[in-house]
Amino acid sequence: MNILQITSSVRGNDSESTRVTNLVVDKLAAANPGATVVRHDFGAQPHPLLDGAAVGALFTPADKRTPEQAARVALDDALIAEAQAADVIVIGAPMYNFGMPVQLKNWFDAIARAGVTFRYTENGPEGLLKNKKVYVATSRGGVYPVEADPQVPTLRMLLNFLGLTDHEFIYSSGMSMGPEAAAKGQEAANAAVEAAVA
Repeated sequence: MNILQITSSVRGNDSESTRVTNLVVDKLAAANPGATVVRHDFGAQPHPLLDGAAVGALFTPADKRTPEQAARVALDDALIAEAQAADVIVIGAPMYNFGMPVQLKNWFDAIARAGVTFRYTENGPEGLLKNKKVYVATSRGGVYPVEADPQVPTLRMLLNFLGLTDHEFIYSSGMSMGPEAAAKGQEAANAAVEAAVA
């Protein structure tokens, strides 16, 4: 089993979403001896932003790219190759201002490439990162009912667009509502990990 762990919190060792992704990865690795784990902590080491230079490099034919453009595209190519090789992807997605951290959006921007991880067909777009299990650990300061969650619908849309349709969300809610609420949220997340990761 190839496991890809993506964390995006800027809180380091204090990150609840990272704690939960570690739980998921540890449980998967224990159940699958010999599993390989590739880890990226984009909170500590962010991937470069998708800026004008990056777009220019991507839209320049490979044989016409400058060394700088080739190096920039190679950074995204490496992340795409990891996603393609993974059997399981574990994502830490804390809620920042009702959305995902820019560090996580950078990863999605890097791996979403037409003709490689998705393609357009006469029936609409088709995701090409298929047959993978995805676990998303999302931590948030408050408590949001499913029908009013401001973050998860966007994450689901991005995952589905890329063909990552088998996803499980694990919630750590109430992290900023005092020690009792935070402990309750962590207990719920721990129980969800036990139930979700067979």
